[in-house]
Amino acid sequence: MAKTILLGGYGPGISSAIAEKFGAEGYSVALVARNAERLSAGVQALQAKGIRAAAFPADLADPTAARAVVGKAREALGRLTALAWTAYDTGAGDLLTADPAAIRRAMDIATTSLLAVVHAALPDLKGQPDSAVLVVNGGFGYADPAVDAAAVKFNSMGLAMANAAKNKLVGMLAQKLKDDGVFVGQAMVLGTVKGTAWDSGNATLEGKTIADKLWDLARSRSELTVKIG
Repeated sequence: MAKTILLGGYGPGISSAIAEKFGAEGYSVALVARNAERLSAGVQALQAKGIRAAAFPADLADPTAARAVVGKAREALGRLTALAWTAYDTGAGDLLTADPAAIRRAMDIATTSLLAVVHAALPDLKGQPDSAVLVVNGGFGYADPAVDAAAVKFNSMGLAMANAAKNKLVGMLAQKLKDDGVFVGQAMVLGTVKGTAWDSGNATLEGKTIADKLWDLARSRSELTVKIG
């Protein structure tokens, strides 16, 4: 049976590796992000590898736009089998000076829009043996004094708050959807990934490693979180 994965937050590094991994395993891939030019290049790269792919430009800070993408992807590529969420925002670096709109944007990308996509995709996901909601998260989301101090030091407080909320959302979705046969899990990335915006030349993690771990997580369906790094 044909399978399709919708990838929210497409870009270099982790998400491009996820697209390639799932595409190589026979999935059609729906790429979603704001940058239409980057999406077009991603589609071309996947197609060059024999992977069926399509681009859907959208601002994932807008839950209504995020939800609408599901119908567009379904129409273009068929019923959705899996969702992968790598989108995040770093705009609210200092919580004491950030515009409230920037904080809301970070939270909407991490949680509200993700949930909107899950809502829209549920009719597809329910009843499919391989259905999954797969989230990439970051270690700033842990509730720990040392982690909190690092988030403050690196001016990533809004991201840390959003990651913490996303971590909680993943856990609750896993409980809520398990009786419907929909697996929910996350890869918690605890280091810097090569080729991403965070890479200043000292990154040690490969996007492919994370993509492979996420694939294994989706296949085993036995863990909520796999830690990488």
